[in-house]
Amino acid sequence: MFSIPNILTASNLLAGLFSIVFSLSGRLDWAVLAILIGTVCDFFDGFAARMLKQQGELGKQLDSLADMVTFGVAPSMLVFVVLIVSSAWDLIQAQGGGLNNLWLDGTMGYSVSLWVGVYLNDLVGNEHPDYPMMFSGWNLIYPLFAFFIAFMSLFRLAKFNLDERQTTGFIGLPTPANTLFFAAFALMLWDGFGAGDWRTALSMTLIKDQVLLFFVVLFSLLLVAELPLFSLKFTSFSWKENQLRFVFLGMSAILMFMLFVWALPLIILLYIGMSVGKYSMRSSS
Repeated sequence: MFSIPNILTASNLLAGLFSIVFSLSGRLDWAVLAILIGTVCDFFDGFAARMLKQQGELGKQLDSLADMVTFGVAPSMLVFVVLIVSSAWDLIQAQGGGLNNLWLDGTMGYSVSLWVGVYLNDLVGNEHPDYPMMFSGWNLIYPLFAFFIAFMSLFRLAKFNLDERQTTGFIGLPTPANTLFFAAFALMLWDGFGAGDWRTALSMTLIKDQVLLFFVVLFSLLLVAELPLFSLKFTSFSWKENQLRFVFLGMSAILMFMLFVWALPLIILLYIGMSVGKYSMRSSS
């Protein structure tokens, strides 16, 4: 039971739990880092199982349970917190305030955790005479749409376990790719904090409910869509067999070098686009 592959899988789950704690504490950068650590563990548990010949049904079930936390619940909580910040920013702008009213003491982590606390109090009706309710109506409701990510991830992971067509590729967007896409919004917000340039303006625009909720719905539906996508797993390092993978990884490296965290959503969109192009050409030939 406590084999090296299974311990790596459990480490993936622990990373997801830490990500949730960091998100609610306002440290969005640490929350994303924890998800990245979980992604590494998720990759190497399967690799270790094949190398050590310890593949089995237990490992498969543990992997799905861990993935549900790290690539289902954790990104939902991350987006939930980002949408709370977005909701607070809407309220501040409506009152004629600026970013100094959002980032209360100049520390993003503390400010985010404070807004999360205010939102949660308003959500459950914990009234206080000295602190009137701030979040109401649509501003109280729309952060909850973040949980649609976890809802659809549950079906995605169950479908993957039963779908025999997904041995060499994927049908529907893989949950790790979906998670990295939404982790990018938190990283862009963190990178734009205090910059006072295009990064600040763009990050605050991208977390607006009209933008982020659109992507939440779209990408959650892509998780269970009948959309064929190529896998990044290498069975050999032959150029002929892995040309698409090498091109994708090369273009991703260039984008990361040029744009840093801002490249992440573009890389996921590139992955979807190249997959659609590959399978469209195959079906037309």
